[in-house]
Amino acid sequence: MITVFDNLDTLYKKAADTFVELSEKAIQKHDKFVVALSGGSSPKAIFNLLATEEYSQKINWDKIYFFWVDERWVSLNDEKSNAKMTFEALFNKVPVSKDHIFPMYKDGIEPEDYAKEYEQDIKNILGEEGIFDFILLGMGDDGHTASLFPGEAILEEKEKWVDAYYLKPQEMFRITLTAPIINKAENILVVAFGESKKHALNEVLNGEYNPKLYPLQLIERKEGFQFFTDEKAKG
Repeated sequence: MITVFDNLDTLYKKAADTFVELSEKAIQKHDKFVVALSGGSSPKAIFNLLATEEYSQKINWDKIYFFWVDERWVSLNDEKSNAKMTFEALFNKVPVSKDHIFPMYKDGIEPEDYAKEYEQDIKNILGEEGIFDFILLGMGDDGHTASLFPGEAILEEKEKWVDAYYLKPQEMFRITLTAPIINKAENILVVAFGESKKHALNEVLNGEYNPKLYPLQLIERKEGFQFFTDEKAKG
C-alpha cells in the first residue's frame, strides 16, 4: 500500500510503469482506460516520462479518456492551469485523441454550472456507476488532496461527483472531484514526498481520523490504493 523510495527518479519511473500496466489491464478488460489526473510538479515529472518514446510506444493512447481531479478556475492558457501544464508536458507530445480530453474549465460559464456539466461528461463515459480505472492524487503540506481543503464544506459532500466553490484563502474558485467519486475508483495512486509533507503524512497515515483537518483521510485505503513517498516525508 505504502512504498517508500530512496530517490525521486525511481518513484517517478514506478508511477509511469503503474500507468502503463493499469492502462493495459483496463483496455483488455473493457476497451478503454479512464483516468483523472492531478496537477503539480510531481505529476508533471510523471507526464514527462510518459511522453518519452520508451513509455509512449507502450500506451494505446486512442483508448484513453482523460479527466482532471481538480483545477483552479483559470483559463486554459493561464500558467496556473493544471490542464495547460498537462498539455505541455504530455498531450502535445503523444497521439492522444483530443476529444478524449476533458479540461476542468470552460469559457462563458460559471464554475458551479460547469461542475454539473463536468459530472455529466463523466457519466457519458463511465455511466451511472462512475468508476474511474485510475486516479492520480497528490497531497499538500496541509493534508489536502484534489481541492478538498481543510475546514471547507465540500468535505461533507456525499452526493455530487463534481463541485465548485470559492476558496477564500486563495481568493479564487476551485473545481474538483469529490470524495465519493474518488473513492469509487478501481485504482488510486497518491504521490507525496519531501520534508514539508512529513507532518501531514504522519497524521494522515497514523493519526486519529480527522478529515476536516487532514482531508486526504477521506480517501479510503482499500485494494487498488497505493501511496508513493520518500524517506524525507515518511521519516
